[in-house]
Amino acid sequence: MNRTIMQFFEWNLPPDGGHCNFLKEKSKALSDAGINTLWLPPAYKGAGGSNDVGYAVYDLYDLGEFDQKKSIRTKYGTKDEYIDAISEAHKNNIQILADTVLNHKGGADYSEWVKVVKVDPNDRNNKISDEYDIKAWTKFSKKKKKKKKKKKRKCYISIYWTW
Repeated sequence: MNRTIMQFFEWNLPPDGGHCNFLKEKSKALSDAGINTLWLPPAYKGAGGSNDVGYAVYDLYDLGEFDQKKSIRTKYGTKDEYIDAISEAHKNNIQILADTVLNHKGGADYSEWVKVVKVDPNDRNNKISDEYDIKAWTKFSKKKKKKKKKKKRKCYISIYWTW
């Protein structure tokens, strides 16, 4: 079977938390139009809370259920809305590709002084400077995440890495 993939987001979506519900509402029409795979935006909490598009990663495990970065939901909705939207897409024979960025860890809560060294961009094993100090955003708050007991739901997402 041929796949027709649609990127189902863009940078300037309003930060109103409605995108997951929009997907749920449009799944049948997308399927009827021949779309059978959707690429969704990062679903986890970004450094900018509910205004963040998800590429400034804060918490890969907060899909919109914890009070962090002055918000519970993400830019796109809550965890439950995300799972409901994916379930509806699956009912309409649409596969989901979740955009997950594992190496953008710039959304820490605090900075600290760390030792670094410059390396040759063509050979990262070749140091081209002496060690020196920089202030880097590497520390996260230790707030405990409060989670409500909920029934377990299954949701299968394909993750593809490119670089």
